[in-house]
Amino acid sequence: VFGKDVTLILILNNLSFDRKTVKVDFSASTILYTRRAVAEIMKANTSVDLGSKQGKHIRLKIPYSYYGKYLTTDKRIQVTALCEVMHTHGAKLLVEKTIILEDTNIIIKIPRRVVVNKAVTLEISYANPLPEPVNHCLLLVTLMNQQVKIHLAKLAPRERSKIYFEFTPRRTGPLQLQVDFSCDKFSHVKGFVTITVAPA
Repeated sequence: VFGKDVTLILILNNLSFDRKTVKVDFSASTILYTRRAVAEIMKANTSVDLGSKQGKHIRLKIPYSYYGKYLTTDKRIQVTALCEVMHTHGAKLLVEKTIILEDTNIIIKIPRRVVVNKAVTLEISYANPLPEPVNHCLLLVTLMNQQVKIHLAKLAPRERSKIYFEFTPRRTGPLQLQVDFSCDKFSHVKGFVTITVAPA
């Protein structure tokens, strides 16, 4: 989840009866959705001894403090592990994993029944998932082809807050509401719901 440390586990299995030593070079970078690298955020290496038919787990932790300021709005991190079996003729294996960090920031609550030409109040809650405060918070609400900008107070670390948004639907059928939350530390955290408007 965005704002928290990322933990990965690499599983190595020795399928032969011979003992093996494997050297592992880890590298992690923030990337765009096109897979183009933005910034290298971590390098680490280790070596593992594997007995006959033995398997081992290697844990890699990427703290938020390493990736936070280099993450793009795509919220993607690519991790590679180059595994080299020592004392052999260049036996190597490259493992790649792309992580897309999830947002859990926006929660939209709508009444059970929404009726045309009758005012309705929605509850929109938003959060700061980071271990540091955020400022210049802005909520952009898009509904019925109109956008409303709402400037919000700053949020403390891990704080959740909420606002109430009132509108009157002018036609029956499905309506899509989109919410976009931005601040000085991250931007474009989105949430949306489809509201079914009933006849009066």
